[in-house]
Amino acid sequence: MRGKVALVAGATRGAGRQIAVQLGAAGATVYATGRSTRGHRSEMGRPETIEETADLVTAAGGTGIAVPVDHLVPEQVDGLVRRVDDEQGRLDVLVNDVWGGDLLTTWHKPVWEQPLEPGLRLLRLAIDTHIITSHFAMPLLIRRPGGLVVEVGDGTTAYNEKNYRSSVFYDLAKWSVNRLAFAWSSELAAHGATAVAVTPGWLRSEMMLEQFGVTEENWRDATSADPHFAMSESPAYVGRAIAALAVDPDRARWNGRSVSSGELAQTYSFTDIDGSRPDLWRYWVEVYDPGKPADVTGYR
Repeated sequence: MRGKVALVAGATRGAGRQIAVQLGAAGATVYATGRSTRGHRSEMGRPETIEETADLVTAAGGTGIAVPVDHLVPEQVDGLVRRVDDEQGRLDVLVNDVWGGDLLTTWHKPVWEQPLEPGLRLLRLAIDTHIITSHFAMPLLIRRPGGLVVEVGDGTTAYNEKNYRSSVFYDLAKWSVNRLAFAWSSELAAHGATAVAVTPGWLRSEMMLEQFGVTEENWRDATSADPHFAMSESPAYVGRAIAALAVDPDRARWNGRSVSSGELAQTYSFTDIDGSRPDLWRYWVEVYDPGKPADVTGYR
């Protein structure tokens, strides 16, 4: 990806950070955006920053550029894209990874028992941000044929259409992200661009590791609390999935589809950082949902 430019919207931590890093490892110039900077934390109150992400991109071999952006503010997104155009004159990859809804989700309660304002805020963060960013970024992306748009969510369309995600707001958010990729695939096809929805599996994000009281180095200790955690994956796995898509000259074959990091690993032969290829969503359907004992044989 030398000479190519990527924008990862929502690159502060988790999947977004490693998507940016892995695109950088492939040689790209990566604009890493988010609301958490070294001088200001977002409402999530976490320590990770976009500057750290940009440094990791550069250390991986790319060029990382951190830009503070609230993707709910059209003027800020417009300014971001104008900056990318002024500095690079092109955009080859757009990754819509903005989320920020973890602390806003109320689980396992019907809508009438859920607080309304946090739920609506969740939807705005998960959906409106992606639409606003695409509105401003896609005209630059389609200036050259071959562009790629990735919508990052949770669960493939095939899984989400059959399984309620335990909160109406969360369910709608994750369904909508996949549908956006389908919509973009139709709108971009005439311009030679590709849109794909990509989901990680059980992501060992910073927050998830803290929840289990482990680190990336000893994450397997968490399987004593939940044996199914043996199927979890590092954020680098989905980052490698999207980097593989970005360098595939035949990526148009994925246009409009909803796929997982595990599925893409089978096609592109990359692995997670431990050398395995976890296929979480197949495992979820065949082992977890039927209530079978944890057994990763044949799935990792």
